Amino acid sequence: MGRVDGKVAIVTGAGTGIGFAAATRLSEEGAKVTIAEFDAKSGEGAAEVLGADAQFVQHDVRDEASWQALMDKVAGTHGRPDILVNNAGILATERNQHLAATDLDQWRAIQTVNVEGVFLGCKYGVAAMTADGGRAKGGDGGGAIVNMSSIAGLIATSHLVAYGASKGAVRQLTKSVAIDCARKGLGIRCNSVHPGVIVTNMGNQVMGMGNGNVEENWKARLDLVPMGEPGQAVDVANCILFLASDEARHVTGAELVVDGGMTVV
Repeated sequence: MGRVDGKVAIVTGAGTGIGFAAATRLSEEGAKVTIAEFDAKSGEGAAEVLGADAQFVQHDVRDEASWQALMDKVAGTHGRPDILVNNAGILATERNQHLAATDLDQWRAIQTVNVEGVFLGCKYGVAAMTADGGRAKGGDGGGAIVNMSSIAGLIATSHLVAYGASKGAVRQLTKSVAIDCARKGLGIRCNSVHPGVIVTNMGNQVMGMGNGNVEENWKARLDLVPMGEPGQAVDVANCILFLASDEARHVTGAELVVDGGMTVV
């Protein structure tokens, strides 16, 4: 039996990178996974790789109607969701994100996806997980929400002011949702994951900021990782799997850092 056998899972931004790795691990451990992805090509490809127990739903985390449609689609196909991974996010819309160079359009674009998208996910995720009244009213509701933050939500990011602020907001929102659900007896846990330097397309995008020398910036950043190597998408996915599973039944409002020791020193 898998660690999330028979559970219904939704992963946003699951067409590539950490999202795809998380969807893959959840599927491998027995979950029925919905790939919620804005980009149809990568989303369809991801669902095809995962097989018959996976489906793709084109989804825009910024749009409230899209969230309602996603939850309706999942309920109609697999039933009430047990797991929601709010993974979708963007890094930047411009090459430079220092304070003086960050215009309001870039700031708002990042907050809309990274903060409002997670807020809407939590709002509609909790509603879908408690559609039968939830445990507080004697139903069988409950579930796990995992929000993707970053070490940028824990430490200063003077070169990524908008991104860092958005991930700090995700960290705080996670704790508020966790306490709200706990005090209402809904049986829903909410935790955040904070990756550091991870080998993904977004990782390469991070290294392309500033002077644009990706190779040089990777080397400089790895010098800051005590373990001496970058993380892989599956390293983050395994942490998501743990938080989504019943193994983490007494864990809520926590922040799980996956950074090779970067934030320790």
